[in-house]
Amino acid sequence: MPTMRLVIARCSVDYAGRLTAHLPSAPRLILVKADGSVSIHADDRAYKPLNWMSPPCTLKEGDGSVWTVVNKAGEKLIITMEEVLHDSSHELGVDPGLIKDGVEAHLQELLADRIETLGEGYTLIRREYPTAIGPVDILCRDADGATVAVEIKRRGEIDGVEQLTRYLELLNRDPHLAPVRGVFAAQEIKPQARVLATDRGIGCVVLDYDAMRGIEDDKLRLF
Repeated sequence: MPTMRLVIARCSVDYAGRLTAHLPSAPRLILVKADGSVSIHADDRAYKPLNWMSPPCTLKEGDGSVWTVVNKAGEKLIITMEEVLHDSSHELGVDPGLIKDGVEAHLQELLADRIETLGEGYTLIRREYPTAIGPVDILCRDADGATVAVEIKRRGEIDGVEQLTRYLELLNRDPHLAPVRGVFAAQEIKPQARVLATDRGIGCVVLDYDAMRGIEDDKLRLF
């Protein structure tokens, strides 16, 4: 079974891709998850990593304690280890997944019932479309017959965009569905999440819960 690896080390980190970034030497936590992702954490940013590489990517541990992580676009995350303080691996098993609260579940139900509010000619394929890494909230088709995956949140943040990105990478491997584009839908979308979504070609929809329930204007605002 794939494992999660936790490494605490004094290290420096260099990222080479569309942008370049450098983290000088300091003690940090390195997470290598079972899905292949690698993320670098400090002790002052809550859950958000200092830098990371999303799957699919490969990790090579070279001579001299240098780790090189490369993704399919050829971008590199180079971690230079100076001192390893802790190194352990753990099997976490299959996660049951996040159980949506009542508002998110109801938003999903409302949007599925009114799927045409995403655009004229939209049709629903199904809610909770199953994948190997969890269910996609809504899978539908646009007026041209192209497949669209929709991820729904109360508050749209970067982790939600990352989640939808992983779904899209998996769904686009299915020749019966590809090409699949994404829509990130939430009652509020943080600016950073909107920038990341736009960069990845994902559309953003702001959901008005009261309007969708028919209390106010019966429309979605699409940006």
